[in-house]
Amino acid sequence: MMLPEAQPSAHSSTPKRQKTDYQTYLDMAGESQIIEWVDGEVITYMPPMDYHQDIARFLSVLIDSFISYFSLGILRFAPFEVKLWPDGPSREPDILFISQENLSNLTPQRFQGGPDLIIEIVSTSSVVEDRVRKLTQYEQAGVHEYWIIDPRQHQQQADFYLLDENGAYVSAPISEDGVYHSTVLPDFWLKLAWLWESPLPNPQLALAEIMTTVESLSPKAKETYQALYDLLSNH
Repeated sequence: MMLPEAQPSAHSSTPKRQKTDYQTYLDMAGESQIIEWVDGEVITYMPPMDYHQDIARFLSVLIDSFISYFSLGILRFAPFEVKLWPDGPSREPDILFISQENLSNLTPQRFQGGPDLIIEIVSTSSVVEDRVRKLTQYEQAGVHEYWIIDPRQHQQQADFYLLDENGAYVSAPISEDGVYHSTVLPDFWLKLAWLWESPLPNPQLALAEIMTTVESLSPKAKETYQALYDLLSNH
């Protein structure tokens, strides 16, 4: 895998780092702050900006509604620990999807191993972590699909990675009309333009648009979602 270049600007804030052991990290971890443990260091991130929270909420509601309908698994959100491998780093992804097949790796405190899908939303304090270090670690942990959403001003870029047959990340294609089709979430697709709208679209409107294209849905269900789409799009 070729690592992308990712250098923060001179004006970018950087996360705070503190040398410590894993047990101290666990003692420090709480439910209101995102901290991670990597290579014997605790990494504390700056609080996310408002647009970061908006996109996290939009994607969370959209994906959670989709996977709940099809009983595909569960979604978790930061702060929630992902212990990528024994004695390895502990990350707290913005959003992670765990399939039904991997629910046995979920405990009340953390997820053990690589989730099926991880989504990171880039902020000024997380550019290098999200685009370089986490990319490498998620690949090593076997995270099948990794999304990097960068909504920062003058950036507005989304990158998607999939594990190939050798367990290495390759860039996943985006269609010419700006739509990404997930591999881990069958029939789910994301229109990238949604992410840059201000305000963001109603996630239920986006869900209805997706559901009307799912071939396995019954005609009655498609009719219901089409009616919902028509209703919401007129408001």
